[in-house]
Amino acid sequence: MQASRLAVDIGGTFTDLALEHQGGRTTIKVLTTPAAPEQGVLDGVRAILTAAGVAAGEIGLIVHGTTLATNAIIERKGAKTALLTTEGFRDVIAMGNESRYDQYDLDIVLPRPLVPRYLRLPVPERLDNTGKVLRPLDEAAVRALIPTLRAEGVEAIAVGFLHAFVNPDHERRVRAILAEELPDVPVSISSEVSPEMREWERFSTTVANAYVQPMMARYLRRLEADLRTQGLNAPLFLMMSGGGLTTIDTACRFPIRLVESGPAGGAIFSAHIARQCGLENVLSFDMGGTTAKICLIDAFKPQTARTFEVARVGRFRKGSGLPLRIPVIEMVEIGAGGGSIAHVDSLGRIGVGPESAGADPGPACYGRGGTHPAVTDANLSLGRYDPATFAGGSMTLDTAAAHDALLADVGSKLALTAEMAGLAVIEMVDENMANAARVHAIESGKTYEGRTLIAFGGGGPVHACRVAEKIGITRVLVPSGAGVGSAIGFLRAPVGYEVVRSLYQRFSRFDVQAVNGLLVSMRDEAIAAVRPGSFGAPLSEVRTAYMRYVGQGHEIPVPLPTKILGPDDVADIRAAYDREYARFYDRPVPGSDVEIMSYAVVVATIADAAEETRASGTLFVPEVAPSRTQPVRDTVTGEVSDWGIYPRASLPVGARIQGPAIVTEDETSTLIGPAWSATVDTLGYLELTREAA
Repeated sequence: MQASRLAVDIGGTFTDLALEHQGGRTTIKVLTTPAAPEQGVLDGVRAILTAAGVAAGEIGLIVHGTTLATNAIIERKGAKTALLTTEGFRDVIAMGNESRYDQYDLDIVLPRPLVPRYLRLPVPERLDNTGKVLRPLDEAAVRALIPTLRAEGVEAIAVGFLHAFVNPDHERRVRAILAEELPDVPVSISSEVSPEMREWERFSTTVANAYVQPMMARYLRRLEADLRTQGLNAPLFLMMSGGGLTTIDTACRFPIRLVESGPAGGAIFSAHIARQCGLENVLSFDMGGTTAKICLIDAFKPQTARTFEVARVGRFRKGSGLPLRIPVIEMVEIGAGGGSIAHVDSLGRIGVGPESAGADPGPACYGRGGTHPAVTDANLSLGRYDPATFAGGSMTLDTAAAHDALLADVGSKLALTAEMAGLAVIEMVDENMANAARVHAIESGKTYEGRTLIAFGGGGPVHACRVAEKIGITRVLVPSGAGVGSAIGFLRAPVGYEVVRSLYQRFSRFDVQAVNGLLVSMRDEAIAAVRPGSFGAPLSEVRTAYMRYVGQGHEIPVPLPTKILGPDDVADIRAAYDREYARFYDRPVPGSDVEIMSYAVVVATIADAAEETRASGTLFVPEVAPSRTQPVRDTVTGEVSDWGIYPRASLPVGARIQGPAIVTEDETSTLIGPAWSATVDTLGYLELTREAA
């Protein structure tokens, strides 16, 4: 008998759980417990095991994703951290690359480093760009810093030396000294956390890893122990930002790789659904309680990147956050979720988010002390939710509280009724999400023509039709389990690890032997990280080189063959770069040499492929009758009419519903707009189609 598998995704408002077992799949949502996140997890685990009738000992695998690392950086609630760096370079993380995200703002606010200047401690040492020692490490100077570190009560230490990505010896020696003198203080070194050129990004990533490491290690070990006391002795894996799973030991060493673990699970979920349905190009739309995530998926694979920003001080402004150089699934994430708070600014404009009511106190309608209107309050005021059956009936919404909050914070300031204030809030949040999707497509050089929008998360199916209308998409897919899509995505992810190294090469003097040696060592390191969690599963390897024309400032990725390279391969790789460059920028640059800045090797378990399982034809049955109706205000016309309510569990395959209507389930609701119709396909997924105008 195949063991059951459990996935847990902690969000800002809800903690989602998905359990796959012999009887099928059971899903559940519980409120997140911000003060002690593991408590919400344990509450959810007990509830889902009871609901599924599964014993704790039957669980064979647990996969977990969390935003705790991200929240700690944003809220500045990490460890007191020191940075030991090359003498003369203590201000690198404050100076950055001297760019400005707003060229004309004379009062620009730049992101504040996680380590204050008095804890950025210089160490006499110096390497050149090839790793040659220009100045030996002054070990006595390192030991002289110990009293300062003790006196300041430093809880974590980051070490970042110039050119350590080429030669890590000095960083490793400093770590050894610190381990002797301060054995209880964790140390992160840049040559392991982010071994790539560009000091600002490398130092910033290493500092962030150190900043969250004590908190994350304590949380993960505590959660592991608590799960054991509940009888769950299965291996615990963590979802990484790049879309792979890793062991708890690796997660404790490199917690910075978990910053986007929840959203990554959502992208994996969408990619799996796309492959099942034979939809090569889709738009993943994940709207939860705190944020909305939008990701382009082409050829059944999410877009990926190697850089990420966290804690932006300029809302949605690229360059205004702390840079992290880690493997991530590329997406746009905005503060637009069910808990996002609505307000009116000094110019009389309605704004939504990025501030969120979270789980505690939550939106006003939760009745937990919240007084400010959130998106959930606005949806409730429009009749989109049944207050008695929200979240599967686990909580009853307070319609009067939502009404009062909307009137006080929005309606009274704009001479609107509470209902019209709610309509304005919903239209604004939908436009925010649609605009983010437009920008994401433009920045990626792509369009939405012919794409299907896959909607999930607690709020995704509620807002999908209107967002799709705004960006010109005419087809929406709402899979089963949509309300906990990210958690389900965790169960579809492979165990994997990515290793990145910098080795400067030009094609005019390409050193094949050096590159082969580097790639083999990277492969071995990645295999060592993956093997403990692979349980003998076959492994795949993907190699990538990041290249640019000499003199340019940014690189583009080019796939490499997974073999020992020979002289004949060099010309093929150069030709592949020219083709890829032309795809991005229309034409190559003849006569220009190309330089390779870094290499990446990804090793992952080979997951079972999701074969296309949609039947070739669609079975249509007569339109089904609603279980009841309820008055709903349409956000396009502002008119109120009775919309049919259809419990999703009662809809047979082939059922067809003409909008306007609402399909309800425990974790979410799917709104079918007046210009839309929906059918239940052969997988049980809701397929929404917009009628031609």
